[in-house]
Amino acid sequence: MPKHGHHPYHLVDMSPWPLTGSISAMMVTTGLVKWFHQFNMDLLLLGLLTTILTMYQWWRDITREGTFQGMHTDKVVTGLRWGMILFITSEVLFFFSFFWTFFHSSLSPTVEIGTCWPPLGIQTFDHLSIPLLNTSVLVASGVTITWSHHAIQEAKLTQAIQGLALTVILGVYFTILQALEYVEATFTIADSVYGSTFFVATGFHGLHVIIGSLFLMVSLLRLKMNHFSSTHHFGFEAGAWYWHFVDVVWLFLYISIYWWGG
Repeated sequence: MPKHGHHPYHLVDMSPWPLTGSISAMMVTTGLVKWFHQFNMDLLLLGLLTTILTMYQWWRDITREGTFQGMHTDKVVTGLRWGMILFITSEVLFFFSFFWTFFHSSLSPTVEIGTCWPPLGIQTFDHLSIPLLNTSVLVASGVTITWSHHAIQEAKLTQAIQGLALTVILGVYFTILQALEYVEATFTIADSVYGSTFFVATGFHGLHVIIGSLFLMVSLLRLKMNHFSSTHHFGFEAGAWYWHFVDVVWLFLYISIYWWGG
């Protein structure tokens, strides 16, 4: 790490990971096109492999900087906090577009779908069955991760690990339940605008749950390795913020798509 004693912010060494990450992302998107048109997944799999390797090594370097080299000062952590806040804001706008599409289609159904909502022939899910169970699972996970967060702030390592482990288990359980729900669905993404909006909105949320679960799994591993202290644990805190965002989005999905829209 170069010496930048006159700067109150973080300047990192030259890193290959932004370059390999961008090349990997291009390989993934190009590989998807190749898969769709030529039914060949070679480039897609190579792009996913290089993306995973880049992610692992990039995050390894950041963990090393913040945990062992002491580069994440208060000023640096403030910058990281704002970066996470802006990222979550962009995710809010991402899901806002899905809700906009759903309400636009449901409040003014066209003649092509029978001028009614849900469209003719669509058998929706019972909002009091698996969707309600999933809601209770995510609400419970919000409680357990808050418990873990407070335990870290109070330097109660055992309770922090227990709360975070329960959160990860609940996140995996949610994913399993949603997969079962998809298997039992009587409609597909190709069944009118209802199928499209339902599977795109809930599917992207499910992807975010998987990402959040991986985020918290890494935080759990770091917690067991004593990477966090009561005053220096933004790696965990960012994961907790992301998980609360996932919780809130699901509540809106449940109320609007499963309950009101169904």
